[in-house]
Amino acid sequence: MSDQPIGVVGAGTMGQGIAQVLATSGFAVKLYDVADEQLGRARAAIDKGLGKLVAKEKLSDADREAALARLDTTTALDALRDCEVIIEAAPEQPALKEKLFRDLSRLSHEAILASNTSSLSLTRLAAVCERPERVVGMHFFNPVPVLKLVEVIRAEQTSDATVSRIEQLAADLGKTPVPVGDSPGFAVNRLLVPMINEAAFLVQEGAATPEAVDEAMKLGAAHPMGPLALGDLIGLDVCLAIMEVLQDGFGDPKYRPCPLLKRMVAAGYLGRKSGRGFHVY
Repeated sequence: MSDQPIGVVGAGTMGQGIAQVLATSGFAVKLYDVADEQLGRARAAIDKGLGKLVAKEKLSDADREAALARLDTTTALDALRDCEVIIEAAPEQPALKEKLFRDLSRLSHEAILASNTSSLSLTRLAAVCERPERVVGMHFFNPVPVLKLVEVIRAEQTSDATVSRIEQLAADLGKTPVPVGDSPGFAVNRLLVPMINEAAFLVQEGAATPEAVDEAMKLGAAHPMGPLALGDLIGLDVCLAIMEVLQDGFGDPKYRPCPLLKRMVAAGYLGRKSGRGFHVY
């Protein structure tokens, strides 16, 4: 474990979770976002998450305070200059991520740049960087403090040393790294999100209600959560973005996004984070 801090870019749901796990695992963390307000919300969410662990006796009060002390927030990208690894968890927008990777690669020639992208090409991100061999995918799953999987995605340019370091970091966080090739959607989302999309087609066609779809999959397939409730948890905008990446990447009509899903996203019905998706929260 290095004494150098780990940078996290983006203080949304995923960035918050990644920063929390890093801090509780003993790493100094620099959490970056463009807005002070979002950083304030992130720190409050992390504090709340640590409080839940204390209440469940999975973390002591002293460890909670120590974790919070290891968390630094900043709106200056330059503050990440001394980080050994920088994990990008910005919104799933190709142009935004490419700009961030371009800027980060100029900021630090030594840092490993890891993206938490759920579906975008790591090879494309690496291509805009000055040291593409140090770019890799490190795909966590929501909620980050709970789920053990980290997909480690190797771009065409990624070096063996970069992959090994990220696999070790995942293990240091108590996660299980699983190597996956740089293919649209990687492994989990290529399987999972089309299922959510197909569930949306069932609702659109009037074949079943959202409640019926979710209950059927819980009882008939032993899923702990129905696909539409899971889509609401992930964010329907994120699900739509992944389907569009799959459709564009493979050019196969089987990845066509459900029109109902597109309409719901256009209406702002994004799931849990907006209070309404296929279910009401």
